[in-house]
Amino acid sequence: MANIKSQIKRNLQNEKRRVRNKAIRSEVRTRAKSAVAAAETGADDAADAVKTAIKKIDKAAAKGAIHKNQAANRKSRLMKRLAKASSPA
Repeated sequence: MANIKSQIKRNLQNEKRRVRNKAIRSEVRTRAKSAVAAAETGADDAADAVKTAIKKIDKAAAKGAIHKNQAANRKSRLMKRLAKASSPA
């Protein structure tokens, strides 16, 4: 345990941010999975699910939970999977 006041404060801040970032990243993964599942089943709300997933990814990048390049990569991979799922096999 830290004895220095500034380090005690820093540890509290880091823990608060870690929990917040974990929740944000979890939400991003959940939305991406639901978007892919909706596209594969051909659900009516597939477009809304994709829009929500992309919005969550962008917000996570804006808040610093994920890097902006990681956000772009995730969106690209998501769109690629959706295109593959929606194309006639």
